[in-house]
Amino acid sequence: MLKDIQKNADERGIDIQHVGIKDAHLPFRVKEKCGGFQEVLARIRFTVSLPKEYKGTHMSRFLEILHRWCDKPVAEKEMEEMLEEALVRLEAQTAKLRLSFKYFIAKRAPVSGKKSVLDLDCFFEGEKKSGEPMAFRLGVTVPATSLCPCSKAIARYGAHNQRSLLQVVVEFRPSASCIFIEDLAALVEDQASCSIYPLLKREDEKYVTEKAYERPKFVEDILRDIVLVLRPLQGLHWFSVVCENFESIHNHSAYASHEEFVGHSE
Repeated sequence: MLKDIQKNADERGIDIQHVGIKDAHLPFRVKEKCGGFQEVLARIRFTVSLPKEYKGTHMSRFLEILHRWCDKPVAEKEMEEMLEEALVRLEAQTAKLRLSFKYFIAKRAPVSGKKSVLDLDCFFEGEKKSGEPMAFRLGVTVPATSLCPCSKAIARYGAHNQRSLLQVVVEFRPSASCIFIEDLAALVEDQASCSIYPLLKREDEKYVTEKAYERPKFVEDILRDIVLVLRPLQGLHWFSVVCENFESIHNHSAYASHEEFVGHSE
């Protein structure tokens, strides 16, 4: 029989909170709001806790668990099953899984109606302790346009604008239904000066330029408006918001972040 070195005792007395694999890449399927499924390539981080008594964990078992879910639909329920299997097979007290992926949403230009798709950076993250429900988080980063109110107020001609990245992470209570990526992205981008469209004709460019000019917002304005639309979401337990404006007239970004637990009942 081959020796299992990982099972050897370790005498340094240090529990490790997270040990496992990082930057593995596997295909999965994510449910779309329309009822279909979108194929995604996920970048994976999968870890468990390791008691101080053991020298190491079994790295191959993470991939064995993941490979059974390749090309299958994955959401909260499936991630909890993967985490539960990790707790049992790796004899751990906690397990954590993060799937990061590009997700594409359909966009229609505001005037010409031209169709295109916009890529969003998203992630599913689940953490489970033995005997407890899984904590699940959905993260979505949405590109948008912001226009500076101060520039508009002081300039004789136009106002400077910038491309923004707006990241929202939400965690719902275990008994609540999570939100679709499409709906969360729409809530977020509506708080910016204007949405981003991959494909624009001249008439569309005129529209988005003027719309941004009519809705000037600081990075602080965008963040606060996002907070206000997130708070009423039914079943929401916690959320975080990060807004970054890539300045067009400075060699730095404007940045704001916020997180909070939501106190309303289900």
